[in-house]
Formats: sequence, structure tokens, C-alpha cells
Amino acid sequence: MKTSLREQIIKKEGTTFPSKTYTSMVLEPAYDEAKQQFIDSMVEIHKAHLIMLVEQGLVGKDEARKIAKAVANLDAQEVKSRSYTGEFEDLFFEVEHALIEEAGDIAGNLHIARSRNDMGIAIYRMTLRKKLLVLVEKALTLRQALIELTDEHKKTVMIGYTHTQQAQPTTLAHYLNAMTDMLTRDITRLQAAYKTVNRSSMGAAALTTSGFGISRERMKVLLGFEDMIDNAWDAVAGADYIAETATAVQLSALNLGRSIQDFLLWGTQEYGAFLLSAPYVQISSIMPQKRNPVSIEHMRGLLSSVAGDCQTVLLMLHNTPFGDIVDTEDDMQPYMWKAIEKLGGIYDLLTCVLLTMEVKKETLLNRAKESFANVTELADTIVRKDGLSFRQAHHVVSATVKELMNSGKTSLESLTLELLNTQTKKVVGKESVLTEEELEQCLSPEYFVKIRDLEGGPSPSRMEKTIEVRLNEQNHLANWLTEKLEHLFTSSSVVKDIITEWTGENE
Repeated sequence: MKTSLREQIIKKEGTTFPSKTYTSMVLEPAYDEAKQQFIDSMVEIHKAHLIMLVEQGLVGKDEARKIAKAVANLDAQEVKSRSYTGEFEDLFFEVEHALIEEAGDIAGNLHIARSRNDMGIAIYRMTLRKKLLVLVEKALTLRQALIELTDEHKKTVMIGYTHTQQAQPTTLAHYLNAMTDMLTRDITRLQAAYKTVNRSSMGAAALTTSGFGISRERMKVLLGFEDMIDNAWDAVAGADYIAETATAVQLSALNLGRSIQDFLLWGTQEYGAFLLSAPYVQISSIMPQKRNPVSIEHMRGLLSSVAGDCQTVLLMLHNTPFGDIVDTEDDMQPYMWKAIEKLGGIYDLLTCVLLTMEVKKETLLNRAKESFANVTELADTIVRKDGLSFRQAHHVVSATVKELMNSGKTSLESLTLELLNTQTKKVVGKESVLTEEELEQCLSPEYFVKIRDLEGGPSPSRMEKTIEVRLNEQNHLANWLTEKLEHLFTSSSVVKDIITEWTGENE
């Protein structure tokens, strides 16, 4: 007799938890992520919680020594090499079982006033804060590279573009400094996300705290958190810490992607702004002349992937109930980690590409000289010398350029004082007082850049002052990172020293 589909499924899936498909689809992938990402934080929480319980008089010192030794004997590397067997639902229960096996039932007291809810959120936050600090470090390395390149290219004159059309002369340093400032805002947002992430959920237990007299404040300090999530419901339900991180990382990827798009254009033979170093280009399988900028292409694609992973995080959070729920946990967290790790890798790669590329300075300068990009300064000069309103000067210059273009000319090199005066007389009824030398000067892209010395301008003298400020900012940002790393190291050392003292006394 032919078996029904229901019978086939029951036979394949089994009749006890967990089913085969649920295991392969959910539990095994979650376990594999947890053993790599969570075991160190899990052990750290066990130790800190034990210390707090002893200090609050909820666990005796002798019992604590046995539990501490069992925790200390957990081999994190061995755990990371394990495979999911289904014997335990997840890593939490597997570790708990191992501790009870070694220390006896007394190890179960580690669960006093603690739930998988508050512990799980603390683990997620501890994992995420480490990854954020690594990302900030990589972003700071890229920022340092941009500052150094800004200094190197203070006099590398090039055309700036608006609406994808030639606009005005500027410098490569001016562009790179703009990138620096945008990256700085990205770093600032990552710092803000870190502050939101680095808050302790411990002591919230399942939802309502506990009747045991624990110290949530002490757990915060021992685990290196800088703040505590006051409301216990919010502690286990709030997921905006990861949403804020996702938003900051996503915007960082979008911001950088705009410059990556520019670099792909600037690297073409037609534009000819730079030549990538050999390790970052790929030859064609059929065309011997090709130097494909694959490193930049991959960065563009991967930045889109980063943005996509972040959007996945936000969409997985969308319309979830405000409570402890798996939507914001094991299935969601890996997307955030992947986005952070990919963005960090892109920061590394871009740093290498930029510091090793050859910039074609003469090509950029000649393009500026051979264009109409300098006419804004001609209009400004007419205002200063002839006393015309800017709108009158604009009409004069616009008519002059239009006349040049109508006669087939493609650059200001063909603009003569005679032609300018012809249009000046048409517009205002008199010739300009400009001399040949003054006309030549105001049509020079180097002069255009030199006199734009206001705050934010591209002149070499202004850029020197700007670089000094950016280097000072770099020191402040680096000090922030050092402070956060030292804070985590110090709190971890305190926990380690106490546990070592206890286990030493037990030997």
C-alpha cells in the first residue's frame, strides 16, 4: 500500500524535537554561528555572573570555586570545532550541561536571576561592539591614507564636475578631503552606534528582572558595558541597537560607493586620471592591452552587498512584536556581522589601491587648461576690475564662450581680449579695462585654485590648514578607539583575575 505524503514526512522528520528539516534549516546554522561568534562572550558572562552572585551572597565561596573551575576548563577552541548533533537544542544548553557534568548540580546556580533572554542580548551586544571597534579601526586607517594623499596632491589641479559636466578647476586634494570629511561622519555614526550597542541587558532576566537581590550595575561594570538598559522589558525586546548599527553601516557603504563610481570613471583611458598598481588590475583573456580595474569593480559590487545585508536587518525587524522574539536574534545577527566585515575589508582594499596608484597630474592639469571650466573667475575678475554687477559679467562671459563654441573652439586658449571686448560692448556698451596679462592670469586654472582660499576652498595654502585640522581630528578619533579597547580589556582583566584567584585557591 502506498504511503501518504504525511506519513513520508513523519518518517523523514521524526516525532520528537527537533525535526530533521528544522535542524538543518535553523538549529544547525545557528549553532555553527554561535560556536564561532558567541562562546568567548558566553564564558565571560558566566564568569562575571558568578562573581556578582558571590559578592551579593547568593552563592557561597566554596561552591563558586567549583563552578569557576568548571567554567575555566571550558576549551573555547574545542567548542568551536564541534558539530551540531541535536542532543542539545543550542550552544547555551550544551555549555550548561558541560558545566553541570563537571561541577555537579551546583553549577545550575549560574542560572540564578538569569535567563537566556537577557544573556542572549548581552552576547549579541558584546559580539557586535567588538566588530564595530574593528570597523572603526579600519575606517581610521583609510582616513589616514586620505589625509596623506590630500597633502600629496595639494597642487594636483583637475576639473571639478557638477551634474556630470565640467564645472570649475579644483584639486585632487580638495576631492580627497571631501571624502575624508564624509568618512569622518560615517565614523561618528559608528561611534554613536557603539554607544547604543554597549549597554547591558543583564539582570533583566526573562522580562521582569528577578526577586533575587542581584546587582545589575556590577554586571554592567564586569562585562565592560558603559551603560545599563534600565527597563527590563526594553532590555530583552529593544532591537534598535542593531537597527542603528545597520543604518550607520549602510550609509557608510552608500557614501563610499559614490567615490568608487568616480574612481571607475577616472580610471578609464578616456579620462586618464590615474593608473592602478599591478596587484589591483586584471588582464583580459583576449585583449592584450586591457588593464581591468577589477579591485575597484569588486568594491562597488561588495558595497551594494553591504547595503543589502543592512537592509535585510532592517526588514527582519520590521513589524515584529515588541518583546523577546527570534526574528531579531540568531537569524538576523549574521547579516549584520557580514555587512561589517565586508565593509572593513573594502576599507582595507581601498586604502591599498589609493596609496599605490599613479596619478596622472599633467593629464589632469592639461584637461583643465583646455576646457571652459575657468570662466567663473573671468566673470569674477570683470566684476572686480570693471565694476559690473555679477549678472552683467555673467552675460558677457556667457556670450563670449558661446561665440567661441559656435566657431568650433573647445577651450579658453582661443579666448582673446578682442573677442571679450566685442561681447562686453554688446552687453554693457563699453570695453573691459582688463589687460592681456590680467586676462591670461584669470584664465589660468592654477590661479583659479590659488585664490580660493576661504574655509573649505581648494587653494594649497588653505588645504595645508585643513590638513592640520584633519590630523588633529584623527588623533581624537584614534584616542576614542584606544579608550574603548582599553575599557574592554580592563573589565575583562578584572574578571579573569578574580576567577584565576578562585581556581588557584582550589588547586
